[in-house]
Amino acid sequence: MPKTPIQSIHHVAIICSNYKRSKFFYTAVLGLTIIQETYREKRDSYKLDLELNGQYVLELFSFPSPPPRLTRPEATGLRHLAFAVADLEEAIRHLEQYDIPTEPIRIDELTQKRFVFFEDPDHLPIEFYETLSFG
Repeated sequence: MPKTPIQSIHHVAIICSNYKRSKFFYTAVLGLTIIQETYREKRDSYKLDLELNGQYVLELFSFPSPPPRLTRPEATGLRHLAFAVADLEEAIRHLEQYDIPTEPIRIDELTQKRFVFFEDPDHLPIEFYETLSFG
């Protein structure tokens, strides 16, 4: 099998329904840092480039009247966005400060690591995956 030319994942792109609300969620709540914010007048669209710990990770787009997500994570396409966290309880407490509910904590049956799901303002499933080991 030939060696892949792919070096790494470059970014994830998300289209939001309310740019101001989603910008607050990804920057203030999740703590991503703005690299660049661009308004594209011809498209009546914003593009927000975000980084995490100095690494470009997310493009947030706004478009006039985007169609809603059709189904939950089991639909074909992007299933969810996952972020590594060192302490899951601390991460959940952080979300609670913003009144963001989480599902019950789950255990990954393959790694025995703990994780939890919650939603962004457009109901995109987001996962916090704990990187600490308790075994």
